[in-house]
Amino acid sequence: MPDAAKTVDAKGQSCPMPVLMTAKGIKEIDSGQIMLVEATDNGARSDIPAWTTQTGNELVESQEADGVLRFWIRKK
Repeated sequence: MPDAAKTVDAKGQSCPMPVLMTAKGIKEIDSGQIMLVEATDNGARSDIPAWTTQTGNELVESQEADGVLRFWIRKK
């Protein structure tokens, strides 16, 4: 798992909040840095990867453990 410069805790948030929180968080890090997003909403499973594609950011890794989805995103 890559080291994250920032962590966005979107656990317990319903769609569209995890994506909105991700969009806000990515503005707070520098290009090339990695942000970790943690979410429990099943919609995030497809929404976060789609958001990274739309915005040109890189989904470095994703995993699910104990009901928590984790996404490591590198800012473009």
